[in-house]
Amino acid sequence: MTSSLKEQISRRTSEIEEIIYAYLPPVEGQQKTVMAAMDYTYKAGGKRLRPMLMEETYKSFGGTDRGLIEPFMAAIEMIHTYSLIHDDLPALDNDDTRRGKPTAHVVFGEDMAILAGDALLNYAFETAAKAFRGEAEDITVARAFRILAEKPGIYGMIGGQVIDVENTGKAISLDTLMTIHRLKTAALIECAMMIGAILAGADHESVAKVEKIANRVGLAFQIQDDILDVTSTEDVLGKPVGSDEKNEKVTYVSLKGLDQASRDVESYTEEAIGYYDSLNLDNEFLRNLLLSLTSRKK
Repeated sequence: MTSSLKEQISRRTSEIEEIIYAYLPPVEGQQKTVMAAMDYTYKAGGKRLRPMLMEETYKSFGGTDRGLIEPFMAAIEMIHTYSLIHDDLPALDNDDTRRGKPTAHVVFGEDMAILAGDALLNYAFETAAKAFRGEAEDITVARAFRILAEKPGIYGMIGGQVIDVENTGKAISLDTLMTIHRLKTAALIECAMMIGAILAGADHESVAKVEKIANRVGLAFQIQDDILDVTSTEDVLGKPVGSDEKNEKVTYVSLKGLDQASRDVESYTEEAIGYYDSLNLDNEFLRNLLLSLTSRKK
């Protein structure tokens, strides 16, 4: 990744955080502890990759209405954040740090972490609903809302998590592992980019192609995550390394080795770029962002 792209990503990340933080509920009232837990984890940093991909896809298809896209940007990051809170719980990955900070259950207790995750999921839909205006364009918003509901659910992220949990400590096939990666990771990236395209008015064929782009990006992203769990350090990654081995999880690296895993990250990314280029979109930043997933270090 070039220094110029790093600077662009850093600037876009700061801009996105300013947007999405505005949608958090104030920390007040007798139930303010759960708001504080939501706020703590949502603001704990991260790549903001999903809202970034959503926004860039939206702009690529000519979208300009900030009142449509911004609630969905905030919502998808809420859904992603809730999934991280629950992933870190003792019943699942049992991780005590995330992004270099203590995880929600360490700071607020396991009970409040569970509730904060639940609250972020519910509040995500309350937030996305702000895009409805009682106008003709609400049909398009409803299509995007449906994707926001489906992709993180039992046929997407949650489904992948179920398969992952049930197979922890078991020998699984590459096919099962790829199903986990496709559902647990790629589905939410598909969700982000498809919503961006839909809200911008892209046709069905283009949205289907965007889904393929996001699928390949998601697979590359997750395989690279498996690689970094073996090769990186906690200081660089901001979370414990070796957690897959600790939790007795079969990974892409354990099945295919580091060298092949690295080659496959490049292959999936190249596929994504091929689909992207076929759309003839004029967004050099988005193209470079997709390419950068091959070489990310954290």
